[in-house]
Amino acid sequence: MPKAIVLINTDIGAEEEVLNQLSNLEGVKEAYIVYGVYDIVAKVEAETTEKLKEIVTSRIRKIPKVRSTLTMIIVETRVLS
Repeated sequence: MPKAIVLINTDIGAEEEVLNQLSNLEGVKEAYIVYGVYDIVAKVEAETTEKLKEIVTSRIRKIPKVRSTLTMIIVETRVLS
């Protein structure tokens, strides 16, 4: 199952609003408001790479007040204890 980490910049003060909208999107498994260069970090999963692309480009990037995104496709996973 394809997975990605999506780093999101929002308009100033819109972090909570964007986080709420992300929580309603299919495929968004986790999302966090963070400090630093990006405002929100989201973990996204989909059945196919094409569906993952559609979630990022047609849904996340179209949320009002999302200024930019950076998507990192996960190629290997290791659970650490």
